[in-house]
Amino acid sequence: MSSQPSFAFLVHPRGRLSDDLARVWTPLGRLPEGLCDNALRRLPVPPFAMARVEIGGQRVGSIVLVPFGARHLLDQPHEGRRRVSRAVDKAVAMGASLVGLGALTATVTGGGVSLRRRTDVGVTNGNAFTAAIVDAQARRLLTDAVHPAADRHVAVVGATGSVGSAVTRLLARDRAVGRLTLVARSAPKLAALAAETSALVSTLATNRMEAVVGADLVILLTASADAVLGSEHLAPGAVVLDATQPRNTSPGLAAQRPDVLVVDGGVVDIPSLRLVGGNIGLPDGLAYACFAETALLALTGHHGHFAIGAPPLELVDHTRALASDLSHLGFTAAEPTSFGVPVTLGSRDPAGHRPQPGHGLAKRAAA
Repeated sequence: MSSQPSFAFLVHPRGRLSDDLARVWTPLGRLPEGLCDNALRRLPVPPFAMARVEIGGQRVGSIVLVPFGARHLLDQPHEGRRRVSRAVDKAVAMGASLVGLGALTATVTGGGVSLRRRTDVGVTNGNAFTAAIVDAQARRLLTDAVHPAADRHVAVVGATGSVGSAVTRLLARDRAVGRLTLVARSAPKLAALAAETSALVSTLATNRMEAVVGADLVILLTASADAVLGSEHLAPGAVVLDATQPRNTSPGLAAQRPDVLVVDGGVVDIPSLRLVGGNIGLPDGLAYACFAETALLALTGHHGHFAIGAPPLELVDHTRALASDLSHLGFTAAEPTSFGVPVTLGSRDPAGHRPQPGHGLAKRAAA
């Protein structure tokens, strides 16, 4: 590994702006939310490096903050693309040869399509490895948290998105489920995807969230600044895999529905990972899969663009191979957590309730 930064990963404030900005500089957390909103929306705040990335004790990259919130990016996509482009310029000036697009910086650039013409730096949206990790997590949940059945029913919300379409195709290709319910807004894309998967597994395509109520496992892969999945959408004992950033489930869901388990999706274990100077909401040793894809590519000497737009399954399988090559560093799906707190899969109390987050903490500490 080089001692110089070889990649930059772009992030932005995701939820409450002042809380996320406090990760950069603690006093910013005391600012009124309205002030933060107006400042980021109206002022030309430049992107800046908020942390350096170390893996295996060596510096391998940097985290670059795009000073534009999740709602800003969705409400003002043209301005959002401009700010992402400026952050890529910043990364190049810092010496990065590869840029990874975190959270909605991928969405607002069309999965990196608007950056495809850049020849000064490689770009990846992180969606290939994210699909691989979400697929691995889903299969574990189907084995350990859903009662075994030949007709296991999985709903994919955001099925036509870059990650959603790849995860849907993976589950259908390997016949890992008995039934699929695909939920998305784009009717033409949804119809085409359903026609493809229905040849392999029973598939229902719809734009109605209510259709997921019969699913054993709901995989959430939407792009929104708000919670989109409510307690009324879920079957008794359902499991939710929320792989969205900003996340589209509320912590209140567990209190409303103690029979339901919400698992954090797209989280990767890299034990020697350290962010120095800032954080992106995960403890040392854990990373989002889109970040992990960027690190995988940099550490294995990739040059040029990688995942742009929706990743074909061949690209997803390639990221799995890269992760296998670097297995000594981790790059595997993290142990399950719910809103950041470890959980134990499979157990319920006599009333049929799932264990509350934290139930698995003692077990992990003793391991």
